Amino acid sequence: MRAVVFEGTLQFRHDVELRPLDQDDVIVDVIKAGICETDLQLCQGYMGFSGTLGHEFVGIARSGLFAGQRVAGEINCACHACEICQRQLPNHCPHRTVIGIAGHDGAFAESVVVPEKNLHAIPDEISDGEAVFVEPIAAACRIAEQIHLAGGEVVTVLGDGRLGNLCAQVLRHQGCRVRVVGKHEYKLNLLEQLQISTIRLDKLQPQRDSDIVVDCTGSPTGLTTALRLVRPCGTIILKTTVAADQSIHMAPFVIDEIKLIGSRCGPFAVAIELLRNHAISVEPLLTATYPLEEAIVAFGHAVRKDALKVVFNVR
Repeated sequence: MRAVVFEGTLQFRHDVELRPLDQDDVIVDVIKAGICETDLQLCQGYMGFSGTLGHEFVGIARSGLFAGQRVAGEINCACHACEICQRQLPNHCPHRTVIGIAGHDGAFAESVVVPEKNLHAIPDEISDGEAVFVEPIAAACRIAEQIHLAGGEVVTVLGDGRLGNLCAQVLRHQGCRVRVVGKHEYKLNLLEQLQISTIRLDKLQPQRDSDIVVDCTGSPTGLTTALRLVRPCGTIILKTTVAADQSIHMAPFVIDEIKLIGSRCGPFAVAIELLRNHAISVEPLLTATYPLEEAIVAFGHAVRKDALKVVFNVR
């Protein structure tokens, strides 16, 4: 089948075989799949990944409970038998594979193999283009699962890209007072149109008045900037992975009793409801679409400063 593969270099191939199915697996025929920051980091050596990329997708299930329906799929494929899984933490199963990221071929292909437990039906009210955003919206929703949000919290989101935009929208929906720090006028203007406050990084004053700082930069300097903004006893949320080595002075975490929380995958059901209810706006984030055959061009577009979400049209 046609697929976009990373094997030391990014390449489009016609001859990729579907991974073998386990007993509870379903083949999903991919309709659309989006490029995200993690895909870009994988191409820089993150996780040592080799195989078919892609984990943000919508497709049609061939069999099982959702046969013939449009679905999106959670990316962590857990064993559901170990101690961690029994503690209801399947996203942290030590035996898991991760679709398009670790030991499991992804969705930049005509089809992808997904455990049926991971699949969620997409309602008719949600378009294919919107459904591609279920996974990153769910990741943004994870923050509210990890920390109690009473409403009114002062939140600074670092990064005006696709994930920063979605985190800002979700946290605003939760009642937080949100501002986004970024570098790009076009991306900041999109947020302003959603009535979310913004500020350019080069105009940012290091006032430590944020209850929560969410780092969506994908940059080694993101955490350093967050420390300049978070109040004592505040919380920093790390939402993006970085392939590069990082070093940081850790004393402020002790002196100011700052909580540092890694945050990854989140609840698909919540994300789907937000889209169904039009609580989150995603269509302005769509920058460009490409066929799988133009993978090199698509990835080149995705790293441009003016790009937000680049999507593959698979069928």
